Formats: sequence, C-alpha cells, structure tokens
Amino acid sequence: MGKLIIFSAPSGSGKSTIINYLLEEHPELKLSFSISATSRAPRGTEQNGVEYFFLTPEEFRLRIDNDEFLEYEEVYPDRFYGTLKAQVEKQSEAGQNVVFDVDVKGGVNIKNYYGDRALSVFIQPPSIEELRRRLEKRGTDAPEVIDDRIARAEFELGFAGHFDKVVVNDDLETAKAEALKVITDFLSD
Repeated sequence: MGKLIIFSAPSGSGKSTIINYLLEEHPELKLSFSISATSRAPRGTEQNGVEYFFLTPEEFRLRIDNDEFLEYEEVYPDRFYGTLKAQVEKQSEAGQNVVFDVDVKGGVNIKNYYGDRALSVFIQPPSIEELRRRLEKRGTDAPEVIDDRIARAEFELGFAGHFDKVVVNDDLETAKAEALKVITDFLSD
C-alpha cells in the first residue's frame, strides 16, 4: 500500500520543478502523479486516464453529489478540477506513492482525509518580493496577472502552518535536497 505526498505552494515557488525532479531523478521512491479529473476538453495529445480523466460538467457534478472527490474546485463556471478517491486508492493499492500538486485548500482537505498516511509539504518562496521577481522573469504573464498571483500568494502563505513540512525555496538545489530528505524519511517510516 503506497503513501500519499501532497505538495502545495504559491505560483512561482518552484513546486513543479521540485516535483518533476523527484519523479524523474528518484525512481526508488516509487512516486506516481495523482491523475486528476477535469471538465475541460482534452488539449493537444492529452488522453483520458493519462493526463486527466475528462468528464462533462454534468458528470463532474454527479460525482460531487456522490462524494467521490477528495477535493475539487470550480475554477470558472462549468470548469472543474478534482481528485477522485477511487483513483488515488487504485494507484496506492498498486504500491505507488501518490503525489498531489494541489492548491492549499485541496492540500489541507487531502491531509485531513488521509491523516498519517499522507505527508503535506508546502513549498514557500523566500519572500513576496522574490516571488514577484520570479514571476516577472518568467515573462509569461501580464502585470495585472502577476498582481493577482501575488495577492493569491499572500493568501496562500497563510496556510503554511497547516502543512506537515515547509520547504523554503531560496536556493533550488537546497530545496530539492530538503524535499528529497523529507519524503525519504516519511516513506521509510
């Protein structure tokens, strides 16, 4: 039976980079990404059951009503994302250690649901100023989008205390090493 590892962080904190490092460079950890469900249409070469489970908004609502989700969010009207309990159990029963990349509320919900079977890790930027600098350096967002992300980040940072471990990503290599140690210790318990 696999364990569960939850990652949450404000946008631009380096969470995806750290998760990809763990998945690609450390096969001994037997990590496997949680496959989420969404009500949006597949993009490009995305396949049902690989990147996402693609549901209609009606199917998604029905599954919400049937309490089939660990966590979900309606990001825009009729645009849902969520984590199906049955899929997590399927991956876990196959001996995979399931990795979640979720927002702070979803992370807290999953941790509350699974308790000690789950480790929740919050990746924290060194400061709001540094976060703004990273988002600006990416060059992918308009200034008003960056302002929105910074406002959301300030809100999300208030949740750090609800997580088992906080990894401050001041230096990426140090943060990767710290995340690896935290996860290795959790999996060896």
